[in-house]
Amino acid sequence: MAPHPKPLDPELKARLLQEARTPWRGLRRGLWVALAASAAVGLATMAMRAAAGSEVGSTDLLIQIVAFLVFGGLLWFDRQRDS
Repeated sequence: MAPHPKPLDPELKARLLQEARTPWRGLRRGLWVALAASAAVGLATMAMRAAAGSEVGSTDLLIQIVAFLVFGGLLWFDRQRDS
């Protein structure tokens, strides 16, 4: 007969259940932050070039704006929701 297993610590059980509901959350959020920051740097670079009088392509600017909005939105949707 096998010995009776020791019950899990309630705090550990809660953390494991949370990870099962949202796997790889920390890695995803890190990726969204890095990509949103990259888009923000691109936007800042384009703004400085435009302020210096250099021509900035409208399609390039649109791509940077959309990238910033998409990755910022993904970061916002992936936030911790306390129910």
